[in-house]
Amino acid sequence: MMSTATTTNKASAAPAQNGRRHVKKSRKPSIWGVLAWIAALGFFFPVFWMVLTAFKQEADAYSDPPKLFFTPTLDQFRGVFETGVGISLMNSAFATVVSTILVLLLGVPAAFALSLRPVKRTKDALFFFISTKMLPIVAAIIPLYVIVSNIGLLDNIWALVILYTAMNLPIAVWMMRSFFLEVPGELLEAASMDGASLWTSVREVILPLVSPGIAATALICTIFSWNEFFFAVNLTAVQAQTIPVFMVGFITGEGLYWAQLSAAATMAALPVILAGWIAQNKLVRGLSFGAIK
Repeated sequence: MMSTATTTNKASAAPAQNGRRHVKKSRKPSIWGVLAWIAALGFFFPVFWMVLTAFKQEADAYSDPPKLFFTPTLDQFRGVFETGVGISLMNSAFATVVSTILVLLLGVPAAFALSLRPVKRTKDALFFFISTKMLPIVAAIIPLYVIVSNIGLLDNIWALVILYTAMNLPIAVWMMRSFFLEVPGELLEAASMDGASLWTSVREVILPLVSPGIAATALICTIFSWNEFFFAVNLTAVQAQTIPVFMVGFITGEGLYWAQLSAAATMAALPVILAGWIAQNKLVRGLSFGAIK
């Protein structure tokens, strides 16, 4: 009996040990994980070098080989502020925030109507939205310039607000429609049976469920608006100049001021990075919305 019990204990202990070995083995980093980290570091290195160069003197920024150890300074940031970057930052912030709010106000009802409350010829409406992105911006800039000039909005920030809204609205409608499609239609039916109006159902039932998707859409529209250059450089001059146009001023006949340009680029990238960091939880949930049911 004792030998039988011993054999049974050994047999029961063997799977446990095998399970422990299996768990330990699965914790080892795979080759794909290592490659992913190498790729991530490779993509991040230019950003790291830009920030590092922003704290150098111009002589250190031009040194060959490049200097990794130097005395950091804030002179380049002071020089950027002295050139009037504040106005450009305010213009970019105003055009980005207002256009993103308008995109959400127009895009959420449109996406809802094309998903949970489909209208007639939904596919035609969707194709119309996406077809507006098929025309190259270069082909439309001359008529846009004439229209903006005739209505007196040249070098006016509201011209960029209107154009950024029109530019991002088709993408927002398509993105938010995919999020709305993941919401079961039975939720609206249950809410209506409980006596809730359509607006109440949307506000208290649907929007909380798709809020991660709306946050992801808003962040993408913010990035597109903040980085837009072509409209801004052709339709603004001084008063409505945005930060991408401002950075072109560092390219002069004397050459490139690498340290100052890196400082300006760091200041230009910082608001978008902060926005992404603040909304990272909702962004991850929004981009993976509907992937796991």
